[in-house]
Amino acid sequence: MEGLESIDGGSIWYKCPEQMVLGEAPIFRASDSTLHWVDCLSEPSRLYILKIDDAGDAVGEARVLELEDSVTVVFFRKNHPGYIAAYYQGVCFIDEETGKLEVVKEIIPTNQRDELRFNDGGIDAKGRFWLAEIDKTAMAFGPNQLPASYGTPRGRLWRYDPDGSLHLMIPDGIVCGNGLGWSPDNKTMYFHDSVAMLVWAYDFDLETGAISNKRLLIDRRTSFGEPDGMVVDTDGNLWIAMFASNRVMVFSPDARHLKDIVFSARNPACTTWGGKNFDILYMASGKDRSPNPRPDDEGGHMFRYKPVGARGQAKHEFAG
Repeated sequence: MEGLESIDGGSIWYKCPEQMVLGEAPIFRASDSTLHWVDCLSEPSRLYILKIDDAGDAVGEARVLELEDSVTVVFFRKNHPGYIAAYYQGVCFIDEETGKLEVVKEIIPTNQRDELRFNDGGIDAKGRFWLAEIDKTAMAFGPNQLPASYGTPRGRLWRYDPDGSLHLMIPDGIVCGNGLGWSPDNKTMYFHDSVAMLVWAYDFDLETGAISNKRLLIDRRTSFGEPDGMVVDTDGNLWIAMFASNRVMVFSPDARHLKDIVFSARNPACTTWGGKNFDILYMASGKDRSPNPRPDDEGGHMFRYKPVGARGQAKHEFAG
């Protein structure tokens, strides 16, 4: 895009002890200044906990916990230790000291494990947990390559509430659910399909958790970059990690492409605001698993960018 501001986001900020297959789900906890994230596709999957100083720099090495199943997104629990997470087949709690998983709600039965899996998620301002699926068969065709003959993709979006109730919010049509987020006024929910290369917006009712009025916000099908994890800043701008593009792209709430932050990793995967003022963007990335990766690609590690004049807020915590 001619005239688009392109900013150098830099090289690796924190080099993981072992290159991650796919880093995901960074979250920052201000109470003890720690950054948490997962490598969902390593075997076993791993959860990282890293101390951060007042300047936003890493202190020492991350503590690494091995997990019993693939975990793609984690959030803190309000007034409870540990995390709520989306594991391969549903909702679980994770013990922060041991990494032990406690299955809370199995949604995808084991006999469908080869067909569906959970991916990204979000916590809304009422502390409800949203989690999105991948249709693994549809995803295998590649970005924007699903033939019309396939029919409707089978991926769904769920909402798990603090009272333990489960709600099917989008019953089908998703290839790779990603990038859930909300506008600062909690009136709009954003939701991506990475493989379809689309970003959607919905009207959101904070009190009931209902979504309506689906509309296409950003269409990348004729461009490049797969919309992956996302955060929103206090001005309502969307900071979207664009997989397979080396960049985080920033869009206004009305879908104007404002700028790109370019990194040395081909596969930016997910972001979070952190630091004591939530004015630092931390980003997890994946290694380039394409047939001919660039030798200078630095994916599979953690990155950091300090924007000028932009900040966000802590990701919400699960209220149960």
